Amino acid sequence: MAANTPSKALLWSGIGVAALGVVGLVAVAVADLGKADQVASVVGAVLAAVGLGLSLWAQFGQRSGGAVEPTQAPPVVAVEATGARSVAVGGSVGTVVTGDGAQVPAAPPAMPSGGTTATGPVTASGERSVAAGGDIGSVSTGDA
Repeated sequence: MAANTPSKALLWSGIGVAALGVVGLVAVAVADLGKADQVASVVGAVLAAVGLGLSLWAQFGQRSGGAVEPTQAPPVVAVEATGARSVAVGGSVGTVVTGDGAQVPAAPPAMPSGGTTATGPVTASGERSVAAGGDIGSVSTGDA
């Protein structure tokens, strides 16, 4: 949460400045509508230029130089396979073949991605059982 604190402060500061700007423009409009039109045009142009600069800085400015936050290590998962020809994998697995004479397909499916990984133990217990802590692409446990 500490990383979000400066962003929230900037957000609320921006909201406060915008609210003061609206109040100021309404006050000028009550006094002189022509003057309010001119002030709004100048303020709008300045804010557009500032917004463009901030957008460019947000897009390109932080990639060079700044401190890089370390990536979080994946959780350690207990993996256990306790059956004849059983397979247990802590993460994702593309193809699993445990049968006699079965072969890996010529064009195995793509490795699954984007799924969640297990946070608890992964256990395959029983003959030709398969367990994965993530996604499974293809499994064949029968004989060919």
